[in-house]
Amino acid sequence: MPSVIEQARLRISRNTEAKKKSQFGQFLTPEKTASFMAGLFPVADGCCRLLDAGAGIGSLSGAFLTRWRSGSFGFRRVELDAFEVDSYLHPHLNETLVRYSSSSFTPTIRGVDFIYAATDWLSGNLFAESLPQYTHAILNPPYKKINSNSAHRLALRRVGIETVNLYSAFVALAVALAAPGGQIVAIIPRSFCNGPYYRPFRDFIFERAAIRQMHLFTSRSKAFKDDNVLQENIIIRLERDGRQGSVTVSTSTDDSFVDLATHEYSFECIAPPGNPERFIHVPTSLEKNTIERSTGMNYSLDDLGINVSTGPVVDFRLKEHLRNMPDPCTVPLLYPAHFASPGTTWPIEGMKKPNAIRRNPDTEKWLYPNGFYCVVRRFSSKEERRRIVASVVDPGAFANAPVLGFENHLNLFHESGHGLPQELAHGLALFLNTTVVDESFRCFNGHTQVNATDLKRMKYPSRNTLTELGKWMMQQGTLTQTMIDDKFITLAL
Repeated sequence: MPSVIEQARLRISRNTEAKKKSQFGQFLTPEKTASFMAGLFPVADGCCRLLDAGAGIGSLSGAFLTRWRSGSFGFRRVELDAFEVDSYLHPHLNETLVRYSSSSFTPTIRGVDFIYAATDWLSGNLFAESLPQYTHAILNPPYKKINSNSAHRLALRRVGIETVNLYSAFVALAVALAAPGGQIVAIIPRSFCNGPYYRPFRDFIFERAAIRQMHLFTSRSKAFKDDNVLQENIIIRLERDGRQGSVTVSTSTDDSFVDLATHEYSFECIAPPGNPERFIHVPTSLEKNTIERSTGMNYSLDDLGINVSTGPVVDFRLKEHLRNMPDPCTVPLLYPAHFASPGTTWPIEGMKKPNAIRRNPDTEKWLYPNGFYCVVRRFSSKEERRRIVASVVDPGAFANAPVLGFENHLNLFHESGHGLPQELAHGLALFLNTTVVDESFRCFNGHTQVNATDLKRMKYPSRNTLTELGKWMMQQGTLTQTMIDDKFITLAL
């Protein structure tokens, strides 16, 4: 039977409107996940100064205190700072903490904004309420974007933190507030591992902490299934001022942890040297994947003379130039929906998005010459089997259109702003649609999206190999995944 805290979490989750969840960006931690996170802290004694920022109803603090009460920690006393800005949750949080009342436990519920409280103290504000150096922090921080000109963003900049989401801001502040050797355990989206927007956050963490452990939930929908959250989540343990060594990586499908698997990796496997973006790689097997083992997969896009770009047409910025269906003054505008089935389907009557864009001096710079291109959708949805979905743009689908528009939800491969040779476009699409590419991509990409930066980082077969794959693909009828994988392994590996 679920504990009293878990029953309260389920009840609150069911009765809280989605709008409010989105407003606060906070999703309460399931009991099994909270217990797993509390179990990641190494055994310690002395006095514990515990931080729970975004405490909710106290699920994480409760799990930590339950472990302490069981004797797994040797703390003489625990002093807790539980930050929770949603006053509606305070009675539930207090009810949780009261269960652990003792002379050696001092809880403080702080109903203030954690970002403002922490940045005021760290920046030396004379009127700031003092905060201790925390020996431990356990976090399920809110997930919500921070606008570049918002008060939160400006406050974070005062203490040298540049980031785009509340979750990474909370983790960075927890590290900044930690004592030397302080342990931070947080459950956060995996999106921080790669992409340019989180580069400053990764730099901040690497310079101030060592990564000790990471746990990956391989399902994108089950870690917070009661709240219908679609996000690839990771639990990370950091040590403030720690000397970086090997990293423990564990995986499970969901928060039942019944298929828990754990391996040890050198830090070079986690953050490969020579990686200017400092991406974090989360390996899930001790064996190298097929691409890593292959000697024929050593080519960058620069080596191949191929470029990849995000589709330049941002529809809401060019709204006055868009048309539902083509007319003599327009050219084709391509969205992911035009590649939902094999080949290119254009125009699509009744589609919610426009099929065409006017060609004029205001739009000309956003258009590409008609030709063969390889395109990859930027976003995957729900529990899609594949992260990378590639298609070929066939110029024959657009009659005599001289140029094409590519909407921002597509990435396109091209040669200096022009189309690719036909065989190369097909071969590139076949390669990107292989199972081994998808599996390799998932090891370093934690988004539900595929960015041009991610595609640039990948290694590819030679141009000749891609061309041969394309020639074979063009001679086939309907292709199955098995046919694609077998041909790729035969020719390229």
